[in-house]
Amino acid sequence: MPSSPAEVRAQWAEHHPELDTSPMELVGLLKHVTGLLTHAVEPLYAGAPLTAPEVDMLIPLRHAKDPMIARGLADGLGLSRAGVSKTLAKLEKRGFIARTPNPADRRAALVTITPAGAKAVDAFFPRQLAAEVALLKGLGEDREWVLKALGRLVEVMEGREGRN
Repeated sequence: MPSSPAEVRAQWAEHHPELDTSPMELVGLLKHVTGLLTHAVEPLYAGAPLTAPEVDMLIPLRHAKDPMIARGLADGLGLSRAGVSKTLAKLEKRGFIARTPNPADRRAALVTITPAGAKAVDAFFPRQLAAEVALLKGLGEDREWVLKALGRLVEVMEGREGRN
């Protein structure tokens, strides 16, 4: 089994030399980073009152000055609207969020975090953040360079290249 994106690219080039496999190196690294992050924080969720997607959903609600709509959460988190709706339904059922009618648009409910939701995310998020700090502490001085490169990647992938 190939162990690097370069080896996989070479295999594809052998069988399909017309394919541009150059994205594989970057995408392979992104997938590996995502896997490492998941592996680092996954143990925190064993027996926890919240799942990782639920924490991700509660964080912007926790700091929102005004109620939000599901579409705004989906867009801000880069998630599907269906996935956000499903997660919000679970959070609402457990009393972590509340949905109220939106007077400006009856199709889109206003979403707010409840005191129980705020308490749960406030108690859990520091543990997740500590795991992330430990995982990334080895970056040292390269941290700013990595942030800049990832920010550039987001711009390109979102199609904002050249916009300011």
